[in-house]
Amino acid sequence: MIGLDEQALTCDMAETYGIYDIWALPVKTAATLAAGLRPFSRIWAEMYGLGVPLDAFMQASILDHLRLLWWAKTEDGQKNRNRPQSITEILMPKEEDEPDVQTFVSGEDFDREWKKLTGGDDRG
Repeated sequence: MIGLDEQALTCDMAETYGIYDIWALPVKTAATLAAGLRPFSRIWAEMYGLGVPLDAFMQASILDHLRLLWWAKTEDGQKNRNRPQSITEILMPKEEDEPDVQTFVSGEDFDREWKKLTGGDDRG
């Protein structure tokens, strides 16, 4: 958890247990307390891949469904137009573009690609 988001874990530990310096704890104690954090904590939201805590995400989901039921009873809903925008979609973190990375199995593969890209043997 600490490797995922140290600040979120520190905030959760401070809020839940009143511990402000997680590094002062023995590792086993810190791990036990971290595992005992509620599913609605910041670190769990991070682990779930949510942009907000789980309870806020669940509330947004409930609101989305209520808005959809209400919309379905309107004239727009009957004609399937002007559908309400999903709040949960807004709250979900946006997927970032992955960097253009190329990997090689061997040094020879790298050298071959380098020659193709630079037109020569020199890496300088």
